[in-house]
Amino acid sequence: MRRSLAFLAATLLATAAPVFADDTLDVVAQFEIQSAEPSTTGYIFTRMGVAETLINANPDGNLTPSLATDWAASDDGLTWTITLRDAVQFHDGTAMTPETVADALNIARAKPGPLAKTPVNAIEPAKGTIVLTLSEPFAALPAYLAHYSAQILAPAAYGDDGAAVEMIGTGPYKIAELAPPLGLKAAAFPDYWGPAPHVPNVSYSAVSRVETRALMAESGDADFVFGLDPASVARLGLSDTATVHSVAIPRTLLIKVNAGHPFLSTPEARRALSLAIDRAGIAKAVLRYPEGATQLFPPSVGDWHDAALSPLAYDPEEAKSLLADLGWTAGADGILVRDGERLALTLTTYPDRPELPLVAAVLEQQFRTIGVELTINTTNSSEISSGHADGSLDLGLIARNFALIPNPVGTVLSDYAPTGDWGAMGWQNDQIVQLARSVGRGDGGNAERAQISAILQAELPIIPIAWYRQTLAVAQGVEGTTIDPWERTFGLQDLKLTQ
Repeated sequence: MRRSLAFLAATLLATAAPVFADDTLDVVAQFEIQSAEPSTTGYIFTRMGVAETLINANPDGNLTPSLATDWAASDDGLTWTITLRDAVQFHDGTAMTPETVADALNIARAKPGPLAKTPVNAIEPAKGTIVLTLSEPFAALPAYLAHYSAQILAPAAYGDDGAAVEMIGTGPYKIAELAPPLGLKAAAFPDYWGPAPHVPNVSYSAVSRVETRALMAESGDADFVFGLDPASVARLGLSDTATVHSVAIPRTLLIKVNAGHPFLSTPEARRALSLAIDRAGIAKAVLRYPEGATQLFPPSVGDWHDAALSPLAYDPEEAKSLLADLGWTAGADGILVRDGERLALTLTTYPDRPELPLVAAVLEQQFRTIGVELTINTTNSSEISSGHADGSLDLGLIARNFALIPNPVGTVLSDYAPTGDWGAMGWQNDQIVQLARSVGRGDGGNAERAQISAILQAELPIIPIAWYRQTLAVAQGVEGTTIDPWERTFGLQDLKLTQ
């Protein structure tokens, strides 16, 4: 297929763009490749079918076999035995063994990431299995083994310090060329343990500008294009060169609140901001989504979505009343003042997701109607986590993914038990810590999940705005497209090129 501009982003950065053969399927998204290291870029390698984890997840979020065929815990919950798939080869021709799997997981566990936060004390190889010993029961452990940072790589992939220096996985595609930060090329791996892919070659290009990605889809210079803004989706919907696909995913657009800020330290202040947000208007007019968020967890998160929970409301007058009760009065320009200070806040967001700056601009207008002055700071996403760490963040507009660990309790534990860079800031609730840990252990269920949702809805350490939809443009002549709601795979191995 026509691919002369597959690395158009690199061209825009004055880097020569390679030309790919007609049997190559090109994927374009906004995410740069940092290195071969799974803990930082593993999500790209997993989606591209290059690297695999022991456990996978299906479109419903249920765990499924991958490099492991079975997993079971002992009666006391302190020992997990993971049965490994036979006859798996790494891309360098070496065999996957219990020793190589245990080594890969121990390397992953030594790095910052979800596996390091589990109560795993030891990972040891055994005959056809690995055995994980825990300090306390943790029923969610298999879901953590599905996280991209727990990819199983060949021994030769790692340097002496444990950092991955080469991407040598087990997936249906083998790296042919890795060129951080902008791209990779991969070819079908003939000794793959599963069904052989139909498309012999694939490529990935990191293209930062959404307008460029849309043009690549429209011109036929890319086959799979992710991260489109609403305007591009509308335009591509009229194009005869690409088909737009969309599905609800377990991701929520939300405001991360510094609850330790003197203006935001009470639930009433945070509720006032929430009441000022016209979620339905933002969803339909800005995002082109069917509805706004009524709570943190979208229906696609399954048991974590509580249909009985009273929905978040839009009521600017009630918001004004709450702020008045907190001692705020309108100044000459309409911005609220208390003790000589204006109710002025900075909202930090990032352009990697093109919808975020658009939503931020609308929030600035909606907050002003209740007397809140909002300054928008569009910068790198890393500024949000660094602002969390040093306490300088006021508000952060982010997209929180509940699918990174297929069991959402992993994200809940990271964000709210007690806090996390992408979750609560300046806020802690001991009850949520206990509830989340009980769900993680496996002795908590729907009642505990509903309590967590209710506490978050009442306290609002984060303020939900919209539930996400994943939208992509796929070139004509590509058959078999499916969207994984859990964003684990592009499904490249199942695609066919018909022209």
